[in-house]
Amino acid sequence: MASAAASSALKRLDLRDPAALFETHGAEEIRGLERQVRAEIEHKKEELRQMVGERYRDLIEAADTIGQMRRCAEGLVEAVKATDQYCSRLRQAGSAAPRPPRGPQPWPSQEKFYSMAAQIKLLLEIPEKIWSAMEASQYLHATQLYLLCCHLHNLLQLDASGSRYSPILSRFPILIRQVAAASHFRSAILHESKMMLKCPAVSDQAAAEALCSVMLLEESSPRQALTDFLLARKAAIQKLLNQPHHGAGIRAQVCSLVELLATTLNQAHGLFYTLPEGLLPDPSLPCGLLFSTLETITGQHPTGKGFGVLQDEMKLCGWFKHLPASIVEFQPALRTLAHPISQEYLKDTLQKWIHMCNEDIKTGISNLLLYVKSMKGLAGIRDAMWELLASESTYHGWDVTCRRLLEKPLLFWEDLLQQLFLDRLQTLTKEGFDAISASSKELLLSALQELESSTSNSTANKHIHFQHNMSLFLWSESANDLPSDAAWVSVANRAQFAGSGLSMKAQAVSPCVQNFCSALDSKLKVKLDDLLAYLPSGDSSLSKDVVPMPAKNCAFDRYSDAGTVQDTLRTHSVACIRHITGCIQAELHRIEEAVQGRQDALAGVKLHAVLFMARLCQSLAELCPHLKQCILGRSGSSEKPARDSRNQGKGNTQEVLHRQAQWQEVKELLLQQSVMGYRVWSSAVVKALAHGFTQSLLLDDAGSVLATATSWDELEIQEEAECGGSVTSKIRLPVQPSWYVQSFLFSLCQEINRVGGHALPKVTLQEMLKSCMVQVVAAYEKLSERKQTKKEGAFPMTQNRALQLLYDLRYLSLVLTTRSEEVKSGRSKQDSRLERVTEDLEALIDPFDLDVFTPHLNSNLHRLVLRTSVLFGLVTGTENQLTPKNSTFNSQEPHNILPLASSQIRFGLLPLSMTSTRKAKSTSRSIESKAQVVPLAQSRADDPTHPGSLFKQLVSEEDDSPTPSLFKLGWLSSMTK
Repeated sequence: MASAAASSALKRLDLRDPAALFETHGAEEIRGLERQVRAEIEHKKEELRQMVGERYRDLIEAADTIGQMRRCAEGLVEAVKATDQYCSRLRQAGSAAPRPPRGPQPWPSQEKFYSMAAQIKLLLEIPEKIWSAMEASQYLHATQLYLLCCHLHNLLQLDASGSRYSPILSRFPILIRQVAAASHFRSAILHESKMMLKCPAVSDQAAAEALCSVMLLEESSPRQALTDFLLARKAAIQKLLNQPHHGAGIRAQVCSLVELLATTLNQAHGLFYTLPEGLLPDPSLPCGLLFSTLETITGQHPTGKGFGVLQDEMKLCGWFKHLPASIVEFQPALRTLAHPISQEYLKDTLQKWIHMCNEDIKTGISNLLLYVKSMKGLAGIRDAMWELLASESTYHGWDVTCRRLLEKPLLFWEDLLQQLFLDRLQTLTKEGFDAISASSKELLLSALQELESSTSNSTANKHIHFQHNMSLFLWSESANDLPSDAAWVSVANRAQFAGSGLSMKAQAVSPCVQNFCSALDSKLKVKLDDLLAYLPSGDSSLSKDVVPMPAKNCAFDRYSDAGTVQDTLRTHSVACIRHITGCIQAELHRIEEAVQGRQDALAGVKLHAVLFMARLCQSLAELCPHLKQCILGRSGSSEKPARDSRNQGKGNTQEVLHRQAQWQEVKELLLQQSVMGYRVWSSAVVKALAHGFTQSLLLDDAGSVLATATSWDELEIQEEAECGGSVTSKIRLPVQPSWYVQSFLFSLCQEINRVGGHALPKVTLQEMLKSCMVQVVAAYEKLSERKQTKKEGAFPMTQNRALQLLYDLRYLSLVLTTRSEEVKSGRSKQDSRLERVTEDLEALIDPFDLDVFTPHLNSNLHRLVLRTSVLFGLVTGTENQLTPKNSTFNSQEPHNILPLASSQIRFGLLPLSMTSTRKAKSTSRSIESKAQVVPLAQSRADDPTHPGSLFKQLVSEEDDSPTPSLFKLGWLSSMTK
């Protein structure tokens, strides 16, 4: 009893809806229901095992009985054949004999008996005919037979009240079972007919017959048939969207959905649409098939009578002639006339159905697209849909059908699916670039951790060792310094993004930076290649073939949203770079706070991380070519868009300009972060070097002053005596800066060269030199303040020491102040602090001696700057290289000043070859002849035994020969590009 009560309780519950079950029951009740369900399952299994065991013997006996029946039926067939042959012989024999006179006609009561027997015989055979028709999917014929069966019931009065006492049932009890069996046919035929309407591949004729079956059995109108048809197709759409999802099956599901929608509209036109009066039907576009089928079945066809249900059946049976005419010519009939559906009602109903299905389609397709993980998959689904809609079977009469049914075209892609695809594409793009940003941040933090955890003397990682000291990387040789095809492939024919080791060294790009940029660029390439599958190809011939297609058929423009896709790619690319630069900026602030105020910052490892981030931002735009393609488009790095922009429209030109502006914004952002990183490094370097310089400057004991002193030059000057004659006297002037000044400048050069100074931004070098000059002036101000307060034991400030300090200060001012700043500010607007310190030092020198020393001191300063211009290389630069105001030199004074470059060279510290100054020599020969230079120097230069004369001869021969020479180094510069 308990199990019966539990099973009845389970039957009352709707276990198919778990959400409702959990809403109405608690956790313990749910567990109890689970136990009851499992117990019921076990009970059913046990019943099944017992039933199989009990019925097994009956099954064997039934099989034996079937075999006996088959043998008996074969014998019966043979007997019937023999009887038929015997009867045929009798007919042949009787035809020759004279016919006896015709007997009397059968009595009317006997004919009525035969008619009733024939009807009973037909009633017994109809169920088998109905099942055969249903198995053959001929549901309309099965419906006709069922209605004929109902008509026989009425004729035989089998459905009357008190049918148990009917004389026919009393004589033929088997008819009771026939009446009961016939009652189930109606529901079975209705179910199968409606299931056929849900089938996407059903033909127009089969759909019309199924609808006719439903209308005859339910006695409904054409409008109700239209509703049933559309509801069945809505159920088919929901079933299609709820199928299990398996990768490539999503494409088939979406295409099947589109095909089902198109088929539904085509069949709605073929079944329910009727042409207005006066229009001739188009054989290629049939319509009104439902009404013509109804007219044929119900006998209302205008050409004549319809077709009877038994017209082609049972004609050979002997009892067929005894059937009454109402049965032989039986045709189903509707209670009301099947009036055609008006076009307005048909349009409104279809529009409501489309709107109702639209929500289901959007939800279902959105859920399906969640399983698509790449843009290539989205493009494959879109292209498959385009091919389906562009096919002749779907296109045939599509425009006419939509105009007749909806009075407007139905755009599957634009109205239903395009926005869903764009939303999924934007989600995939965002997820992809978020993953790139996260992985780049992790790679950046791991690289910084390696740099900060390793010491400068560690050789465990060669790349980190190069990052610590860039000069080691610049002057080391490796196998990939030159491309493998550098000897026979010119620069113009080389790959677009191919870079050699020399080019990386020329740009001071360390291996750590190369690895980071390569990793980022490879991820961007994968993402870009995936997204390019959704965009049109760059082949012009393909685009010419694709563009006209939408004008010819119902297919859509696949690439109408290409601009939106490119904007999405550009937006997320810029956001990714901003995220990376934001991480770099945060790390720079952290390190800047850590090294601020520390004098041992140069010995630490924090600045290596700063330089890594600065070089990374400086090189990211160039070493990640796919980043440029993401922002500028597929042809962003080529020259074609610039040349073709004249032929483009104004909108396209503005779009190109907008892309280029965004790319410039990204480059400026990266450059800004790079300059910020270099500023942190330069600030630490300047503070550390200026601290040592200040300490050396402020040492005022005699030993320190002598230790920093350099040699002075002795000059003979002639002065006018009081008597009017000339007096020769000797003066001593400094010709070299103090040792701590030279050490300060040389250390500065070393630090700049250690980080690859030839690739430093110009603004960084200028800020660095300006900061150095500020620190130097501050040091001299401290010295002036200290000298004002005299201390015991301090070395007095003599005139010679003041003269040396003045010489050092003016030399530092010439070296550390760039010409561009002088041009901007003007000579008359020098730094007031520098002028004040200079005045303090000049006040310590006798005014008469200062007037005598100043011209010679200026001459010594100019010569010193020229001599050290190459030694201090990047500190002085080409802007600070001073040229003498006149081109003549004192013939008595040999000089060793190197020739100056007229333009910036590739490597700042390499001495120039004589080839770059040959033109300057030829133009200065006339000036030298006018100045009457001593011919001794020229004769020594032309002496073949003089060192370097052979090289000069080779160079002079090279000038005369038209063929290129290796001495021009042009081949080397081309290889490094």
